Amino acid sequence: MRILVLGGDGYLGWPTALHLSDCGHEVAVADNYARRGYDHEMGVESLVPIESMQVRLDAWREVSGKTIKHYYGDLVDDHFTYEMIADFRPDTIVHFAEQRAAPYSMIDRKHAVYTQHNNVVGNLNVLFAIQEIDPEIHLVKLGTMGEYGTPNIDIEEGWLEVTHNGRTDRMLYPKKPGSFYHLSKVHDSHNIEFACRIWGLRATDLNQGVVYGQETPQTVRDPRLSTRFDYDAIFGTVLNRFVIQAVLGHPLTVYSPGGQTRGMIDIRDTVECIRLAAETPADRGEFRVFNQITESYSVGEIAKTIANNFDGQVEIEYVDNPRVEQGEHYYNVKHTGLVELGLQPHLLSNTLIESLFAVADKHKHRVDLSAMRPTVNWRKASNPLREEE
Repeated sequence: MRILVLGGDGYLGWPTALHLSDCGHEVAVADNYARRGYDHEMGVESLVPIESMQVRLDAWREVSGKTIKHYYGDLVDDHFTYEMIADFRPDTIVHFAEQRAAPYSMIDRKHAVYTQHNNVVGNLNVLFAIQEIDPEIHLVKLGTMGEYGTPNIDIEEGWLEVTHNGRTDRMLYPKKPGSFYHLSKVHDSHNIEFACRIWGLRATDLNQGVVYGQETPQTVRDPRLSTRFDYDAIFGTVLNRFVIQAVLGHPLTVYSPGGQTRGMIDIRDTVECIRLAAETPADRGEFRVFNQITESYSVGEIAKTIANNFDGQVEIEYVDNPRVEQGEHYYNVKHTGLVELGLQPHLLSNTLIESLFAVADKHKHRVDLSAMRPTVNWRKASNPLREEE
């Protein structure tokens, strides 16, 4: 199968491309390297050093004998998007290529507008290119569990059967996103469902939970194949960030009260979910949704798990929550679709946590402690142009 991975330079896009290539697929990656630009903008770097794309591709060819094709460009550029898809002629497009951090989207007006424009317009260009070049292409799109919010009812896999005034219909599950980033993902989902309905496209929307981990069986084969490991309060995912804070002797910063519950998934399961979705495509005209999580924990539970597994003193600090969200809530997510396709989940284990401690300890000299404190306040709408006046 020919698979094009959009956002192939990122935290998840890169190990996904390696996993798919290792499984025998013909893979190409595309990226505009915006994520590396965010590092420069924020003044932080990945905890684990990452190589340039060319060095990564050369290293993969050396250790595997397999070649991954590379495209450089921006999905917001419709000409680039069309030409790339027409040139590679993929059977499947895996779409990671979006600004993925909720705090980044909430910094100010500029970052909110950028996030929505980058994500929604880029996704629309991909949809139109598929429709015009080859409607048989299967789109595997990375969404987020954050699209749903935290409703006081069970979260189904994308669709909900509703009976109202004696009549019943099947409709998209109602969304209550918690940031401008999550809103962009909701817009994506609605646009993809619409394209499937009117053009007969085939798509799988993967509403992914919080990813933890840094290594996959492919990335550990050579240090040049490492994927990034973010620890800062803007891009660092919660479990990864707590691991690094523990290693540094820094308090684990839990947003009070810590009862906020999240769906979680190991990075090794993320790449396997992509493979399963790609190899078992949706039908023509089908908008298929999977909730890509394996288990759920509250933020407080995650912090206590890290503290209990660390061989040393760990302090948990409850800080004012900069986000607007419920501190305690019901959270029951249905996530059977990927298991039915064959996923055998890696559940959070002491062994995995200990391996993350080792990764963090090896590179702890690269940490900027100030970057771990939350600085973005959801309750304050900021306009950078006014601040410059």
